[in-house]
Amino acid sequence: MKLLVISYSQTGQLNDLIDNCTKGIGHVDIDRIEYKPVKDFPFPWTSDEFFEAMPESVLEVKTELEEINYKHEKYDLIILGYQPWFLSPSIPTSSLLQEESFLSRVKDTPVVTIVGSRNMWINSQKSISKRISAAGGTIVGNIPFIDQHNNYLSAFTILHWMLKGKKTKKWGFLPKPGVSDKDIDEATDYAPILNKAIQNNDFTNLQSEILKPGKISIGSGILFVETAGRRIFKIWAGLITRLGTTPKKRRFFIRLYKYYLVVALFFIAPIVVMVFRLLVLPFVYPMINKRKSYICSTKLT
Repeated sequence: MKLLVISYSQTGQLNDLIDNCTKGIGHVDIDRIEYKPVKDFPFPWTSDEFFEAMPESVLEVKTELEEINYKHEKYDLIILGYQPWFLSPSIPTSSLLQEESFLSRVKDTPVVTIVGSRNMWINSQKSISKRISAAGGTIVGNIPFIDQHNNYLSAFTILHWMLKGKKTKKWGFLPKPGVSDKDIDEATDYAPILNKAIQNNDFTNLQSEILKPGKISIGSGILFVETAGRRIFKIWAGLITRLGTTPKKRRFFIRLYKYYLVVALFFIAPIVVMVFRLLVLPFVYPMINKRKSYICSTKLT
């Protein structure tokens, strides 16, 4: 069997997750590729550089990638690791999914996605699924890893990591940002599941097996915020690209968006989520649970 494992990771966290998920897989010809853009993104970021990437992330504008040297023209399974940026696939990921050389290998091929995210991955996975399906591939498994801490706390700590470049405890006592060391270490629990499907060349029930340990879950509040956030981000991305016709104008609207996001995330969203949980969730709980089950399946399009 020929296995392609491909990813882009700025911090190395995603690569650690992939390595642990595929640990011990034997008797397989593994082609491990870490690709990157010709003009790579900075790490650590500055605040301006980070928010500058928002419109192109949301609109999935392609950037040029360095040439990828594949070992084979065709693979029996592809494992794609990626991160969401601004509720969308990262620019490198969406660019890969617009590369003919990659899409030709996706055609008629099962694909497993491994996601390293703060906590919102649903919309990015939906976009990935659409592109994989359009290329003639089939997503047979998805393993998302998230920061398990409170949404607002994790948003605060991730900024520390993103701007300082170190996955350390801010002020010495806040939790470490990103996926926890424990969850990274325990990603090895998925390795036997993947290995069994690979050795049998049978991915029919792979996602059901991935869900059995019960580690993948979606909070109702997060689901609500992400659904609303994706629509708002698209409006802002369109506004910035339409009106930011000069560097000065673009910088103005990017900063306006940045201030809006801080206010929305830390002041407006908590109130909206509280109202949703108290007044709406009790009446739509069965529908929400059905939606969660659908999202955790591989049918998301």
